[in-house]
Amino acid sequence: MSAPTIVFDLDGTLVDTAPDLVSSLNHTIAAAGLLPVTYEDLTHLVGQGAKVMIERAFALRGVAIGQNELAPMLTRFIDHYLAEMPGKSLPYPGLVAALLRLSDAGFILAVCTNKMERLALPLIDKLGLTHHFAAITGGDSFAMRKPDPRHLTGTIEKAGGDPRHAIMVGDSVNDILAAQNAGIPSIAVPFGYSDEPIESLGASRIIRHFDELTPELIESLLVKA
Repeated sequence: MSAPTIVFDLDGTLVDTAPDLVSSLNHTIAAAGLLPVTYEDLTHLVGQGAKVMIERAFALRGVAIGQNELAPMLTRFIDHYLAEMPGKSLPYPGLVAALLRLSDAGFILAVCTNKMERLALPLIDKLGLTHHFAAITGGDSFAMRKPDPRHLTGTIEKAGGDPRHAIMVGDSVNDILAAQNAGIPSIAVPFGYSDEPIESLGASRIIRHFDELTPELIESLLVKA
């Protein structure tokens, strides 16, 4: 039996990326004369990658955007986001200690995010977190993305783990649904960008701080699975 695999979402779970997502999004939509979005808008915008975030920002402002207009907008967003990276984005309190705790216990760690690989990989690297993870997959790593369970199970397998001995940690409905669809226990965190109350998502457990993410908690969830 392989060691248990703990899979983390990125934005709103591992790292508070809100300031930089808002900054790059506002830089992007300013080219179309749209009013800036705010942090309060963010929960309605994130979760499906930059392209969908831009589309949702236009919809939020009641402006239509065609596919031929979207490509240059996406390029504008990516260029700004990469140029500013890591910006003000920071790991959540207690995260690094939790990753070390789980690694020391022999667990496999991985990241499964709907963010494009070309944005996720350098961000994680610039924050000095890459070495913690056996695999990092983005929304364009496979032909499908969360909440499709194959994004999650594919990440686990890429990390050398077994989906039958895995946990998903996330902040949004996409994370918890991906886990449920894969038959995998989940842990929800309330400090991310969910537009629904975290208690309503049906996670196996909710933790309020990464201090609570212990090997004992993981083992207890796997026993129940």
